[in-house]
Amino acid sequence: MKKLIFLLLSILLFLSISYVSYTYLKIKKVASIEPPKDIAHLIVLGAKVNGDQLSKALLYRAETALSYWKNNQSTKIIVTGGQGNGEDTTEASALMKFFIQNGVPKESILVEDKSTNTYENLQFTKELYSIQESVIVSNDFHLYRAVELAKELKITAFPLAARTPKSVKLLLYLREYAAILKMHLTI
Repeated sequence: MKKLIFLLLSILLFLSISYVSYTYLKIKKVASIEPPKDIAHLIVLGAKVNGDQLSKALLYRAETALSYWKNNQSTKIIVTGGQGNGEDTTEASALMKFFIQNGVPKESILVEDKSTNTYENLQFTKELYSIQESVIVSNDFHLYRAVELAKELKITAFPLAARTPKSVKLLLYLREYAAILKMHLTI
């Protein structure tokens, strides 16, 4: 009986390590892709807002999107994200404020402010603006899943990776592995 338990635990450990390794490689591969220039829309996926201030992860997304927009000013920026617990404003509103403060004209910004997760960010954006193709901006750990969800919604997605804050990197990666597994089981 002990040998059987040991064997089962060994198999489970091997499968877990294999899954994490495979998923890590997929995450890194997607995050390394450079998006093409002059894509009509750039979707900035929402993330936590502290009161009305961008969290570090969301700030990195916003800075990365701003850098792309500065080189592609015909691109419309779509800010996404509703208002979650502990947030004084919607994620989309906080992002819009950031972009306006950094010189992006209001008419270059489109808003999706009802979503509560990544799938809804993309789904509601597609419904509102008939998006068929877009650059998607998120932190590096998150882009693989975002691109896969975009494919499911029939959006041609080009990833643009923002860095992930070191202080929360391990936690976010662990959470992402679970989210990716859930995505593969439900799509």
